[in-house]
Amino acid sequence: MTRRRIIAGNWKMNTDRDEAVALAKAVADATAAFAADVDVVVIPPATLIAPVVDALGDSHVAVGAQNMHPEVRGAYTGELAGPMLTSVGCGYVVCGHSERRQLFGETSEFVGAKVAAAHRFGLIPILCVGETLEEREAGQTEAIVADQLKRGIDGLSKEQLAETIVAYEPVWAIGTGRTATPEQAQAVHAHLRGILKQRAGAEVAEAVRIQYGGSVNPSNAAELLGAPDIDGALVGGASLKAETFASIVGA
Repeated sequence: MTRRRIIAGNWKMNTDRDEAVALAKAVADATAAFAADVDVVVIPPATLIAPVVDALGDSHVAVGAQNMHPEVRGAYTGELAGPMLTSVGCGYVVCGHSERRQLFGETSEFVGAKVAAAHRFGLIPILCVGETLEEREAGQTEAIVADQLKRGIDGLSKEQLAETIVAYEPVWAIGTGRTATPEQAQAVHAHLRGILKQRAGAEVAEAVRIQYGGSVNPSNAAELLGAPDIDGALVGGASLKAETFASIVGA
């Protein structure tokens, strides 16, 4: 099976309204040549999703959210529900980014509830998994990412799982300038796909797209994306410049 590549840019807590609109338009222009072959997603701060959706219009670029709450509504001050995101044109949502896990104490069970809710509300979840440097050096990488993946997809049907995107982001490579080698990244991606095969069978496992994230840039993107089980990238800092991001899409 040939899986369609997907490159998503996580803008994190960056850009104001004018900057976000300008960046979104620039990304659409710079990546237009690749639209037939690659899914392109931008993931702005929550307050900027609506103006970014408007700015992109009917272009090939989709819009995602950086986070969501699993409940549909209620007394959850500061949170956003899935229907709030879809109502302004959002199509994807990141669930369980390492910064949410580390800085805000999100558990894998809570992340799994978000993934299930995303499907319930018509969003495509991007489920993030990854180990810390201490865990890698202790030889725990496979166990850590396996546990995060299994808890993150708990309760999904095969159909929902096939439409879930998994992002392997080694915590030690996020924003540090350090990047997993293609061999290291491929080994973890293959391990994750093996778990998916055990969970849902070969057909579903081959359908799931698994991204790599962690200091991806134009100089390392082609080699990383050349690995057989790496289907795209979840890009952080390099997504804040349209030409740099487009170079990764082009890779």
